Amino acid sequence: MAWVGFALGLFVLPFVSTSVLFTLVIPRAIPSRLSVFVSRRLVRTAFLFVANRFDDFARKDRVLALSGPISLLTLLFVWIVGYLFGFALLLWPLAGHSFATALREAGSSMFTLGFATSPHSAASTAVDFAAAGTGLLVVALEIGYLPTIYASFNRRETLVTVLQSRAGVPAWGPEILARHQLVGLMANLPAFYREWEYWAADVAESHANYPVLITFRSPHPLRSWVLGLLSVLDAAALQLALDPAAAPTDARLCLRMGFVALRDIANVLKIPHDPDPRPDAPLDLTYDDFLEGVRRLEEVGFPMERSPEEAWPHFRGWRVNYESISYALADFTVAAPAPWSGPRSRGGTIEPLRPVDRTPEDPEGHRNTVNGRWQRRD
Repeated sequence: MAWVGFALGLFVLPFVSTSVLFTLVIPRAIPSRLSVFVSRRLVRTAFLFVANRFDDFARKDRVLALSGPISLLTLLFVWIVGYLFGFALLLWPLAGHSFATALREAGSSMFTLGFATSPHSAASTAVDFAAAGTGLLVVALEIGYLPTIYASFNRRETLVTVLQSRAGVPAWGPEILARHQLVGLMANLPAFYREWEYWAADVAESHANYPVLITFRSPHPLRSWVLGLLSVLDAAALQLALDPAAAPTDARLCLRMGFVALRDIANVLKIPHDPDPRPDAPLDLTYDDFLEGVRRLEEVGFPMERSPEEAWPHFRGWRVNYESISYALADFTVAAPAPWSGPRSRGGTIEPLRPVDRTPEDPEGHRNTVNGRWQRRD
């Protein structure tokens, strides 16, 4: 039995080492089976089970906010336990002890305590040294991994937070264009799209290489990196469809980088998608939903070269590139159910929260809002 355990240890150690290597060392989208099982099958399923007990989205968000950090800690624990048992299995026949004694010696070596050693052979001593080096290395790699993760998270959330003043919360594409028109910032849209193009490239690189970031939630329950990117892509597609002559070239570049980023992340999560959809492919977003967004733009006097009927095929041609992936990611991350963001397993749509336009002449903002919706002044 001891030598059978030795053979099993020769399998366990490379299996765990591969998970550590792919997760912490190699900057490439190669998730290991162990990491996927712990992070998505085990931790995520447990947190979703608890979160789904609540109907209030804020409570649901508070529960799910712990899932990303807990998955990191759980994975570290699984690695350490895997190495502990792997080295114990190797020591079992080499040191001539019982498995319990071999487990005690492996733990003493891995945590560099040194209270339990085997005096018998050079082979067992080599295993003790390997266990000691492995324990230090895994902890050091995890400590070095955390700053990278949180630096990427902070870069992502900065622009998502800035978006709140431009798109409300939760973010909605038509609201971005409406806000820019409302406050006279249409000339700022090229720079806006350019920022989000580079943001999408950064998110594609970081979230594909470090998939745990996908489940890290924004500090505000109604903010989400998925909804932020979806709303910006919708804004760019709307402007290109409704007012193509005035739409900046940066809108096309932002769209292109946006759906490339979504496809890279979808490949990591094994989300099925068409890599080259036809522009006339069907959408889940209905024409009536599209008209609701157009009406929001009409309220603020957004310039439109095309009618809604003429613009719809062009908007659909852009949206087929990113709609299905965005909906799948919004459901996977349990993002706030914003308009145009697809269905959720529980809960209805949350309309964007908009600030009241208060002025010295109208301190309560009654003249230009009705039920929170902006109305054009006479």
